Amino acid sequence: MKKGFYTIMSAQFFSSLADNALFVAAVELLKTSGAAEWQRAALVPMFALFYVVLAPFVGAFADAVPKGKVMFVSNSIKVVGCLMMLFGTHPLAAYAIVGLGAAAYSPAKYGILTELLPPSQLVKANGWIEGLTIGSIILGVLLGGQLVGPKVGQALLGLDFPLIDTGVDTPPEAAIASMILLYVAAALFNLRIPRTEAPLQPLELGLPGLVRDFSHCNARLWADKLGQISLATTTLFWGVSGNLRYIVLAWAAAALGYGTTQASALVGVVAIGTAVGAIVASLAMKLDRATGVIPLGVVMGLLVIGMNFITDVWIAAPFLILLGGIGGYLVVPMNALLQHRGHNLMGAGRSIAVQNFNEQACILGLGAFYTGMTKLGLSAFGAITIFGIVVAGIMALIGRWHLRNCVRHRDEVERLLAIARTDRH
Repeated sequence: MKKGFYTIMSAQFFSSLADNALFVAAVELLKTSGAAEWQRAALVPMFALFYVVLAPFVGAFADAVPKGKVMFVSNSIKVVGCLMMLFGTHPLAAYAIVGLGAAAYSPAKYGILTELLPPSQLVKANGWIEGLTIGSIILGVLLGGQLVGPKVGQALLGLDFPLIDTGVDTPPEAAIASMILLYVAAALFNLRIPRTEAPLQPLELGLPGLVRDFSHCNARLWADKLGQISLATTTLFWGVSGNLRYIVLAWAAAALGYGTTQASALVGVVAIGTAVGAIVASLAMKLDRATGVIPLGVVMGLLVIGMNFITDVWIAAPFLILLGGIGGYLVVPMNALLQHRGHNLMGAGRSIAVQNFNEQACILGLGAFYTGMTKLGLSAFGAITIFGIVVAGIMALIGRWHLRNCVRHRDEVERLLAIARTDRH
């Protein structure tokens, strides 16, 4: 791997670590302030909101400005969101601003991989990035859980700054304040990311033109015989896994009687499995064989339903590791294939923005559905059943879709797979 790749990994680690710790802190902040259950569930779709709204613009922005600078600006926006949460803005609104920073960050983070590395290294690079991201999820949710707990939270509140009234009075607020330091660390790494040789694409289209350009890019990716399969798979995977992050918290409370600190450890357990699956996939899978993992999506959906029958943590932990492992092995090669096709069709930043739009729209839709059902009294067990059925059913349809493409559009699929076997774009 090139030297700049490790700088990108370092920046991603600290930014993702803060994102996931902040999620746990925001859940606890709403809980301790007496907010309704549906408001805690609404954190997931609120984070996804700007991914969807700004999708036509963030990809073009990432292609018009050096991507290290884009990532620096994005982390600065996340800091603003943390400060808003500390100084009285409703946590849902402030968390949406953090999501705005994440929406701008993602096209640059993934887009620079296709500029820096050849296609033959994309699966491996995605495996390391996803493995590292998932490692930061593990540490992030554990860190967030400990920071809002009675021991560490009270210790943070005991820190005294002479002549300064910080206004931080509760453990969740102290945890949120700590996240600012992590975002600053990520921003410092962003400044060290090298400028690639890829030409910048200036923003010349204006608002209507950017929307038309994004719509055209979205249509091109959905029309591509490999792009459409990888996009459908990753869209569903991230739509479900994004919401399962909160559902596992709710399930752990209902099935095991866990509080936020204990339940956050189980979210980390899922992430451990995902990291292992991602690393194994990065070593074992090749880009042209990525579609072979589709049946694992059906298995993953059926396993999600199995959570309803678990009431013992010693059974839950290995089960969640297995569930996460299948997900990690599924998403890494499909994500790499999607990046490869997107880079060929429209450029790195725009293709990642299209990917984010579809994936976050799925998170937003499923999150809004879950939030609405929670408001109407749906239990965590009911939500898990619905999500499992949706995953298994849709993944089966995606598998049939790809088989039909291989028959009806055999020459086109073979041509695209031949490109995936080489290092040419």
